[in-house]
Amino acid sequence: MPMKQTLVFLLLQLICFLRTGTCGKVLVWPTEYSHWINIKMILDELVQRGHEVTVLTSSASILIEPSNETSINFEIYSVSVSKEDLEYWFGKWIGEWTNDFQSYSFWTYFSKMQKIFSEYSYVIENFCKAVVWNKSLMKKLRESKFDVILADAIGPCGELLAELLKKPLVYSLRFCPGYKCEKYSGGLPLPPSYVPAVLSELSDRMTFLERVKNMLHMLYFDFWFQTFNEKSWSQFYSEALGRPTTLVEMMGKADMWLIRTYWDLEFPHPILPNFDFVGGLHCKPAKPLPKEMEEFVQSSGEHGIVVFSLGSMVKDITEEKANIVASALAQIPQKVLWRFDGKKPDTLGSNTRLYKWIPQNDLLGHPKTKAFIAHGGTNGIYEAIYHGIPIVGIPLFADQPDNINHMVAKGAAVRVDFHTLSAKDLLTALKTVLYEPSYKENAMRLSRIHHDQPVKPLDRAVFWIEYVMRNKGAKHLRPALHDLSWFQYHSLDVIGFLVVCVVAVVFTITKFCLFCCHKTANLGKKKKKE
Repeated sequence: MPMKQTLVFLLLQLICFLRTGTCGKVLVWPTEYSHWINIKMILDELVQRGHEVTVLTSSASILIEPSNETSINFEIYSVSVSKEDLEYWFGKWIGEWTNDFQSYSFWTYFSKMQKIFSEYSYVIENFCKAVVWNKSLMKKLRESKFDVILADAIGPCGELLAELLKKPLVYSLRFCPGYKCEKYSGGLPLPPSYVPAVLSELSDRMTFLERVKNMLHMLYFDFWFQTFNEKSWSQFYSEALGRPTTLVEMMGKADMWLIRTYWDLEFPHPILPNFDFVGGLHCKPAKPLPKEMEEFVQSSGEHGIVVFSLGSMVKDITEEKANIVASALAQIPQKVLWRFDGKKPDTLGSNTRLYKWIPQNDLLGHPKTKAFIAHGGTNGIYEAIYHGIPIVGIPLFADQPDNINHMVAKGAAVRVDFHTLSAKDLLTALKTVLYEPSYKENAMRLSRIHHDQPVKPLDRAVFWIEYVMRNKGAKHLRPALHDLSWFQYHSLDVIGFLVVCVVAVVFTITKFCLFCCHKTANLGKKKKKE
């Protein structure tokens, strides 16, 4: 860490100590791409408040690496794979999910998705073992005396580190497929009658057949689909701890769950005291654009601009698709800023400019922005909500179809199918969003909901991490359901006992009545004989 950053960090720690005495040490188990971008916002804020942050990162990390511009400490551990290997795997998984899955039936779709998650689980498990079996590294982590572990739940290991280091655990999480982690490890009650399963692409207002579909999704995720290879992880955790345990049990020990959505995007459902929804914590007011970009934006006049990005994980698309998109964009009067790193389309219009990178948040916050063409990643969705921009959604994989469908249900987006996309489809969707006032009105309504919070999402996320540090955990917020077996949680033992009691009472009454009837009959016969 350069001398200047070191002095700033020490000054922040001194201020924090004098002000509250609660500066702490945070150990982070992160994951890649947008997950890292999101969690880094929390880490930067923790550093600004004087906390010492250490991030565990592998030698193969894609985005998570030391920088001279940050006061975050990076503890790099060696793994047997390279950065290129990891990028290749992610690219392969995304390519399969984006290009092949849409033509599959329900069972084939989720079977293929299970294969991807199993491969991902294997990679992350090896990364975790590289840390846990590294005696010198674990000794260093123990001696560092961290106050809390912050982990992204989509990549297991944080819960094992918390147990080995005997420290409280805070999760940062978007979702597990079907809400499996949230339900079984977190204990979150999610009735399938009105809470749509993640990846089901349903809303909370379901018809009978949609509720049937939702129930099938829930049952599939509950009893068949495994987000991680639970048998392998449970065996590894049991070996590391020297006692039998399971992945679900270990994740269930988390003190706090910070969910990266909010009620502007999410549909209402029950929550628990140790869950908080902090969606949009990365959003911030727009900053000025680079000079050349600002000049292009201003040249749009009264028509304004359209921003187009398929996110950080999809750098380009096929030439055919690019030409379809470009020909549609060429037919609107708005200027278009398109994040694209492929071959320049032959049909590209004079109103469209290509950029390998764009300041997306700053563009969406520009007063001339009229619409956002997006893949539906959570970070981009929240930037659109924050600035009140309607969306033309082209979802590709993971939670993106769900996110776009949520925005469609709330009247702030139009969805088009990437695989059957035509210039006419995209042009029609764009004109709908641009010229039908309800889309802008609904986008602004969601924006008002997002901003109308007593505490900003980022401040709330940091508060809970500091809360856990101050109180040495937050077990008092965890419901007692974690100490119940499944049949106790569903009160099956109580129901069984009550059924037995009712049966016993009915049986006793019936026997008594039969006995009385029998006695009465015998008495009648006796009198008749007399």
